[in-house]
Amino acid sequence: MGMTHNMPTPPTAPVSPVHPVDEIPPVRHLTAFGLQHVLAMYAGAVAVPLIVGGAMKLSPADLAYLITADLLVCGIATLIQCVGFWRFGVRLPIMQGCTFAAVSPMVLIGTTGGGLPAIYGSVIVAGLAITLLAPVFGRLLRFFPPLVTGTVILVIGLSLLPVAGNWAAGGVGSADFGEPRNLALAAFVLAVVLGVQRFAPAFLSRIAVLTGIVVGLAVAVPFGFTDFDGVGDADWVGISTPFHFGAPAFEVSAVVSKLGAVVAAVPAPVLGGAGLVMFGTVAASGLRTLAAVEFKDNHNLTVVAVSVAVGMLPVGVPTIYAKFPDWFRTVMNSGISAGCLTAIVLNLLFNHLAGKGGSVDSGSADVTGLAGGGGQDAVE
Repeated sequence: MGMTHNMPTPPTAPVSPVHPVDEIPPVRHLTAFGLQHVLAMYAGAVAVPLIVGGAMKLSPADLAYLITADLLVCGIATLIQCVGFWRFGVRLPIMQGCTFAAVSPMVLIGTTGGGLPAIYGSVIVAGLAITLLAPVFGRLLRFFPPLVTGTVILVIGLSLLPVAGNWAAGGVGSADFGEPRNLALAAFVLAVVLGVQRFAPAFLSRIAVLTGIVVGLAVAVPFGFTDFDGVGDADWVGISTPFHFGAPAFEVSAVVSKLGAVVAAVPAPVLGGAGLVMFGTVAASGLRTLAAVEFKDNHNLTVVAVSVAVGMLPVGVPTIYAKFPDWFRTVMNSGISAGCLTAIVLNLLFNHLAGKGGSVDSGSADVTGLAGGGGQDAVE
């Protein structure tokens, strides 16, 4: 009888688990998550052109154009961030929206004679400067611990709350500013946002602000708050041309123009109710960041107190720097930039420079969250 020899089975190589960051969900999940991201960022993205355009008293058509261009650029930036291009982009599933940090400087530049072309020029120069500084910015992170970033975020939120208040009252310059019905509509939108966040499913709670705007708009229509004449005149598809308001123009892409017109037609009280939540959330995020900072046996409380006070000066007293040069007012008349500069300088003074004994207090350095684990080594 012949003998059967079983060949040994070669060992199979262990399958390395896929990191959650690198997992690719099914298409149906990707579609749902993508839609959720877009809806969650939408209200915040359109708030910036609404604030800037409203402060500059743009016509409804120009405001709709500004919103449309804003959404187009947000989409382009999102693709760069997600897909990546050369050394640009984090290559993570994020939505790139607008930053509120630049709102005050843009409003100041746009309303002091420069107009939107001056804003465009400032943004381009700032963008080029950040691009050039990006390779070395990592070395500067230790100067932006949670003590500084939390304070700046808090100042941003507090600086924008008056904008939401003006919206809730009907919009600056409106004939019915402060009418009870305006505040009632804003309060209704606020109640809807809170109700959705508290009682709605998780998917809806993440887009509570946008839901509040949609519901508020639906309620505002029968009460005569809205004017959709500009929506009817807007094209469904239009060409978004950069520098449309003064600089050399060239075609970029086709976008849905009616969407911008619809957003521009949303009544100010509806935006006010939603803005109270949005901008209040920004301020609360700053407080959450500051919660990780130690305030015992150091000067961190002084840093926060003075920075917030300096940042709130131009918000509470808008004409405080009226007699100063233009370059000074461009920086200090923005509560955000004033508070940011103050926080950076005071953090350097109290947590980086040598103290009375000739060295930085190690406890103070550690609690600011400096890169490298904190402590004396991180400060040096």
